[in-house]
Amino acid sequence: MNDKNEQHGIPFSAFVLSLSTMALAALGQCDDPAFASIPQDPEIARNNIDILLMLREKTKGNLTDEEEKLIQTVVYDLQMRYVHVTQK
Repeated sequence: MNDKNEQHGIPFSAFVLSLSTMALAALGQCDDPAFASIPQDPEIARNNIDILLMLREKTKGNLTDEEEKLIQTVVYDLQMRYVHVTQK
């Protein structure tokens, strides 16, 4: 997003990536040792994916091409990982 939007807090990409990291941790697929102690909980991951889906819908038409690509890629990757984890 432009500088006007970033002055109100964290950049959009950082927010998306933080939600993604929490979902990955809940799926037991986060490589960051800081998240190693978080128990695997697919329901928490699903909640974070749902938040990202809502965010994607609510920001449609207001994102840069980079931001749009980021949220699309993150959501798709998390959905595939969620399916893989929950169908074991």
